[in-house]
Amino acid sequence: MVAISHAMHTIWPAAAASSWFSWSWLHAANCDITNQTSSLVVPPSQTQLVAPTNESLSSVGLAFGIQNYTCTQSNNFTNVGAVAELIDVSCLAGSSVFRQLPDQLYDSWVNFNQSSVQEIIDHLHVLNPPEILAQHYFVSNPTTGQGLSPKWDFTSSGKFSGNKDAFFVGRGQGSLPAPTDPKKDINWLEVANVQGSIANTVFRTDTRGGQPPSSCEFGKTQDTSVRYVSFYCKQLQFFSPFASANKLIDFSWIDFSGGSIH
Repeated sequence: MVAISHAMHTIWPAAAASSWFSWSWLHAANCDITNQTSSLVVPPSQTQLVAPTNESLSSVGLAFGIQNYTCTQSNNFTNVGAVAELIDVSCLAGSSVFRQLPDQLYDSWVNFNQSSVQEIIDHLHVLNPPEILAQHYFVSNPTTGQGLSPKWDFTSSGKFSGNKDAFFVGRGQGSLPAPTDPKKDINWLEVANVQGSIANTVFRTDTRGGQPPSSCEFGKTQDTSVRYVSFYCKQLQFFSPFASANKLIDFSWIDFSGGSIH
């Protein structure tokens, strides 16, 4: 908590930092939650997101960032990537405040206009407080070389800093409209591993925001970025070499609209 509070007050004046988000709960990193099963909750009576029974959870990430869209010839928006920062809230998993975190962060994030998400990530990268888990962005599809794939990068911050294998590049495996408000909140996702050693599966749940306007005018409407928050769950098979430290639940990332991941 002290490190994050110091980081936020270093990046912005104290008044701006406190008005964006109260970081008082962020003394919440690096707890062992291997046996914590209540953090990943998927809706019943559906088959798109299936909680694995042979994998365990290692850490919990609360993410904030943007979903990027461009207008198509069909006069609707399509996703062209995302950028997000993941914060370790592992020690709050299973607590009474855990499920409140996405709403608290989203309400502050959408009303904060003093810095972009990339500026925040750049500043936090320099300060490198222990509560920062990873960065989420898109890279070229490593299988086909065409199109984009989502990546979670743990190599430059926190306890995995310097570990070249601490990343996850994925492909969409399941997509579920948000149970909250699917017109406003991006889909919940299940993402399978394509590259990297830090996880076998990533889930995106508890999304807030991220959906674009329902229509646009091709050739006239500019590209747009929409802020969002979510949990991301990182799962590893039992007895994996990373199993002691590398299972993450990150609540703020992916969008599988139209079969893609964001």
